[in-house]
Amino acid sequence: MSRTIRSSASATSEKVVNLRDCGPEGCDIDWLSSQKVETEIDDVMEFTRFALEQGWGDGLPLIPPTEARVHEFLGKNNRYADEVICTLPPADGECTVEKIAINAVMAGARAESLPLIIAALEAMAEPDFELFGQNTTTAPVYPLVLVNGPIRNKLDIPYRHGCLGGARTDATAIGRAIRLIIRNVAGQEANVTSQTTFGSPGRISGMLFGEWEERSPWAPLAERRGVKGDAVSVYGTMGTMNVLDTTSQDPLEFLEMTGKSMGYIGANGLSPAMPFAEMMIAINPVWAELIHAKIPSMEDIQEVLWKFASTDADYLTPKHRQQLEAQDRIINGRAYISVEPKDVLVVVCGGTGGLHATGFHSFGSCLTQTRALVPGPDAATE
Repeated sequence: MSRTIRSSASATSEKVVNLRDCGPEGCDIDWLSSQKVETEIDDVMEFTRFALEQGWGDGLPLIPPTEARVHEFLGKNNRYADEVICTLPPADGECTVEKIAINAVMAGARAESLPLIIAALEAMAEPDFELFGQNTTTAPVYPLVLVNGPIRNKLDIPYRHGCLGGARTDATAIGRAIRLIIRNVAGQEANVTSQTTFGSPGRISGMLFGEWEERSPWAPLAERRGVKGDAVSVYGTMGTMNVLDTTSQDPLEFLEMTGKSMGYIGANGLSPAMPFAEMMIAINPVWAELIHAKIPSMEDIQEVLWKFASTDADYLTPKHRQQLEAQDRIINGRAYISVEPKDVLVVVCGGTGGLHATGFHSFGSCLTQTRALVPGPDAATE
């Protein structure tokens, strides 16, 4: 959505000017360039209905993005409003800082979240992430955003109990802001540009969570991928798959149970239509400590999970097996979700009750992207 709303509530008084934005009190020079819609609406529920009629909304309540609110959001950051961050398919919409701010205001996201949102969008716009396919496919895929670094605590990004949904945090609005941008700037619309058969709740709220680095015996995922400190990794997920294991007493047994649970034949990674697929597995901190005590190497853990995330090729239908064999994807009578162990991404998060792991199957033709966050205004040196 590329419009600001000019409301009667946007009264201006004394005008102030600074380098990036003039703040909520008005401007000598108006940095905002989006088309404006004249309306008196500032009530949340009335605006929500109005936004749905205009095609901007997702059905949940929206905060009217008045000029004052957008200026205030931008005024707390150090990016120019008309700066183009990336181009997002399928509409190839130019995603400016202003458009990010408009959608973030509607979602209720804090201004301090802008650097994180920008990093996530830049990662999604990378060709290898294959956002066009994710946004237009029949699948229910959407970008998962994993957060590393101290920014997790500053923005209250959940990484403990209920981190994938249900934790009490206003960071939920950040994930929703990204989803509104995908809808309103990238142009994803069900049965128009997106042929998704069923969709997913994740296409409304998104999925944004952190890694519990303080309880992980391994380096954070972003650091293992070459980026230290505040960073995001985006992964094209089909949703969550819970793995319950109340029986295993040995770390190898737990990894075997988790890997075998991932290897179901309807996963995109076992489809002849997909040449490869990553997979992400979240391990709770209790099991992470037990696993590390016996298998300290992350590479060894990836190999164990990869080995068990497979299925007997005879379990496939004959035609399914024939197609995978023609692609040389049957190895010693087994079909594997991922081509190599390195394609298994392991993160530590979740509560301390143990007993569970979570699997995230990949869309397939997308590769995870990791980006560092550009420091916000607190660290600006202009």
